[in-house]
Amino acid sequence: MTQINWDHSIRDFVQQSSSSSPTPGGGSVAALAAALGAAMTSMTCNLTQGEKYASIQPLVTEALAKMQHFIGQSETLLAADIASFDTYMHAIKLPAGTEEEKTLRKQAIQLAAIKAIDVPLELMKACKSGLESAASIADAANKNVISDLGIGAIMMKAAADSALLTVQINLNSLKDAELNRQYSDKAKRLMEEIGTLHAVTVKKVQERISGN
Repeated sequence: MTQINWDHSIRDFVQQSSSSSPTPGGGSVAALAAALGAAMTSMTCNLTQGEKYASIQPLVTEALAKMQHFIGQSETLLAADIASFDTYMHAIKLPAGTEEEKTLRKQAIQLAAIKAIDVPLELMKACKSGLESAASIADAANKNVISDLGIGAIMMKAAADSALLTVQINLNSLKDAELNRQYSDKAKRLMEEIGTLHAVTVKKVQERISGN
């Protein structure tokens, strides 16, 4: 089967995601959702230009640059998610006939599990940064496209929620209790911050839509 990447069509991505193939899976779909959220935020920035928005232009310019970086990150993390899954599947298929083989297999599984956790955690961090940018311009961005800024925030939050589930399921393969706790705590803190940024941004968007 053809390996899915960023250059495939939406149709290809949806068809393979809905097939029995394990990739692209949840982590890849989360990365794509994050990129779509960044794209909506970028569009809002690109339509918040000119003399009317001179007072917030530095914020808009900064947000736009961050969104372009975020989209690039999403592409990289989509590929990294597929690669980390392939590595994990390779690890669990390693031979375990002798004690030495069992030890090597366990070590390989642990390293693969760590990578499979690190990738969605990086996506969560990127979503947090993206939401910070969206929140920074929600008060004054072009009101005609303020709903799109809200959609961007919703997509980034959804991407982070999805990435969290990927983290959590891979934590089940991580036998180091202390490292497991550290990862769990990090993910929890990130989601609390993401949840706050999402709520603030969507509230501002809704207020501007309703004219309050």
